[in-house]
Amino acid sequence: MSDANIRIPEEARDRLAEVAAAEGLSLRAYLAHLAETVLTPTERAERAERARAVLKEWNGYDPDPAQQAELDAELDRRLGQADAA
Repeated sequence: MSDANIRIPEEARDRLAEVAAAEGLSLRAYLAHLAETVLTPTERAERAERARAVLKEWNGYDPDPAQQAELDAELDRRLGQADAA
């Protein structure tokens, strides 16, 4: 495997190195692990679509875009309340 150089601010590098060290990993190993485990936007969308299909098959859950927006707003409101507490 060949290496690549990535330019990031020192503060970001230092923070990532600290997180890596806490996990018992080198920064290189931590970033490789992160790249393997973080989903791309396409993968997240595919996973969400599969989850929606499972919910629809299981219990008929299939909100339209307006209902989804309302549910998202309610979740945001509740998360805001939890953060304020």
